[in-house]
Amino acid sequence: MANTTVGGGAKRPGGLGRLFVRKSVEQMHAEHEHGELKKTLGPLNLVLLGIGCIIGTGIFVLTGRAAAEFAGPGIMISFVITGTLCALVALSYAELAAAIPVSGSAYSYSYASMGEIVAWVMGLLLVLEYGLAASTVAVGWSGYTVSLLADLGVHIPAALTAAPGVEVLDHDTNEVIAIGVVNLPAIVGLVAVTTLLVVGISESALVNNIIVFIKVGVVVAFVVIGAAYVNPELWTPLIPEQVPAPPPGTDMSIWAQIGRALGGVITGEDVGQYGVPGLITGAATIFFAYIGFEAVSTAGAESKNPGRDMPIGILGSLIICTILYILTCAVLVGIVPYQQLDNPAPIALAVDAIGLPWFAFIVKLGAFAGLSSVMLVLLYGQTRIFYTMARDGLIPQVFANVHPKFKTPWINTILVGILACGFAGFMGLDALANLTNVGTLAAFAIVCLTVVYLRYARPKINRPFKTPLFPITPLLGALMCVFLLMSLMAHEATRNFFLYYLAGGFVLYFVYGMWNSKLGKGQTVTGHEPEPDLGARGLQEDNPPN
Repeated sequence: MANTTVGGGAKRPGGLGRLFVRKSVEQMHAEHEHGELKKTLGPLNLVLLGIGCIIGTGIFVLTGRAAAEFAGPGIMISFVITGTLCALVALSYAELAAAIPVSGSAYSYSYASMGEIVAWVMGLLLVLEYGLAASTVAVGWSGYTVSLLADLGVHIPAALTAAPGVEVLDHDTNEVIAIGVVNLPAIVGLVAVTTLLVVGISESALVNNIIVFIKVGVVVAFVVIGAAYVNPELWTPLIPEQVPAPPPGTDMSIWAQIGRALGGVITGEDVGQYGVPGLITGAATIFFAYIGFEAVSTAGAESKNPGRDMPIGILGSLIICTILYILTCAVLVGIVPYQQLDNPAPIALAVDAIGLPWFAFIVKLGAFAGLSSVMLVLLYGQTRIFYTMARDGLIPQVFANVHPKFKTPWINTILVGILACGFAGFMGLDALANLTNVGTLAAFAIVCLTVVYLRYARPKINRPFKTPLFPITPLLGALMCVFLLMSLMAHEATRNFFLYYLAGGFVLYFVYGMWNSKLGKGQTVTGHEPEPDLGARGLQEDNPPN
């Protein structure tokens, strides 16, 4: 059924058309006109912005887990797989960012193209991408903080550094020393970040540039200095033998292995530990490492020449970061046997093994600063999504209420902070990372399909940049997202949580959102409501998620 575009004063559509009511691009431009930024970003700015966006939690936290549990030294190949996927998705984002350069990112794109019900689903997925991502970052931040404090002579009881039931391992012996009760450092970090967001304290562009420099500097220093301590024997075999081993007589040619791995993903019968299946599952696991590129694509409104500069910024930053990631992984698994890397702070583990206390302290301090900034940005991003949805009437108005003194959506921020603390304090890193990646992969697949839909549904929209090799590029991007998504959904706990989460979200829409939607009532968001303090927005643009 065709979508229905509704503007101010229009009648409310009925039937199935009500679910697919959408905003016109012109209406969205009018709503966000007062928040437009100057077009000052060139290709170099965007490349540097992208590098600052992408390097973060994935490389500091999830790389070790992916290598230890799934890919082994082949984690380097997993990064190539994921980098290729992100390049395809990023090109789709670039087209949408140039054609619909408004705030709200994927949520706004969906509302303008495929309708309200799809925008609602996108909002649900972005909660996983930003909200749970903040909790995932907090768990990694906790690992580096505990290690850093130990270097300073401050020791936190091991049971208070992990979620309930999670085993805490000794760094030296790899033996279990405690069973987690609550991840207290993660909660403390999120409480501090939430407080900052409530009172509206934001970091300046200069400070954020310094933090980005520190993050990149730490990664480069780890590669350069750590290279001297690499044991090449730890790289072999590059792809460990699959566990459990295939039956005797099985065709073990590379194409046969790839075929079986893809078949296992489709059927859900193989979660993929080591071998070629492990490379795919590893790619899905470290997908988190690339999440930040989405923020680069949303800079289309500030790009001097989006048609030329956006693909340069996106692809340039992705290529540079992929090279850095592969080099980092090569050093990491060359210093510490991959079986021992299942740790919230794998790079800290590696620098401790090197035996250079001064270098270890610098790396941990850099990770601490960089991850602190990422937590702040992710929580801010989540509150901003809720704020936009509340202004559209899809969730209660309380999420859009602005504090009279601080000029921030304070109730929204506190509620998001409480939820993030609960997940970070009482869920393990594996579960959090899987759920974050599932939500993000699903959102990215929808973005790719949105590009295809808009090309046919609204061919006359001005597109300063067009995704090359259409429709192969967006369809291939969507297909790769779905494959990685299915590899994660093979985990029963992840699959059940995600399906129940979506089901609950649909119930909420039909009970509340559909009946209170301003667009569905024929109302227009005027843009005259009090906006929250956008100081943190400067942070997002200088140092976006991950």
